[in-house]
Amino acid sequence: MDATNRHHHDPRIRHETSDVNVWAVGKFGIGLVIVTILSFALLLGLFRYFESREEANKGTTVEVMKAFPEPRLETNEPRDLKGIRDEEDKVLKSYSWVDQQKGIVRIPVDVAIDVLAKRGLPSRAGAPAPADSVLNSPASAPAATKESAHEHPAEERKK
Repeated sequence: MDATNRHHHDPRIRHETSDVNVWAVGKFGIGLVIVTILSFALLLGLFRYFESREEANKGTTVEVMKAFPEPRLETNEPRDLKGIRDEEDKVLKSYSWVDQQKGIVRIPVDVAIDVLAKRGLPSRAGAPAPADSVLNSPASAPAATKESAHEHPAEERKK
């Protein structure tokens, strides 16, 4: 049996007997164009209406105050930052009283570093000092020799 003959005898396999309805597709296309033009016209009219309302409201706007209340926005960030840095440098590089009654003074950072390097950090009464600071400190040199003498009395006698 031939393949073409088999299709003719099978009732489930058929072809279209009519073409597409051109008039219906054309009416749909014309309707789509009309709806698109109407939508565009309505949006244009709505835009002009909002624009006229905006122009009417411009005359009734409140005049902006010349000085805004706190907090103010930064208008010139580099200048503001330079001002802050200058104030910080003034505090960090000058002498001033923190509490005059208690005798607390603020000194420049460079001077404080030098003083700290000469005096060393304060330590607790019972805490042992590190070996480097005991041996290198000129003020604690006699104390270091006395301590070593007390720790090793037998060696002291031999000398």
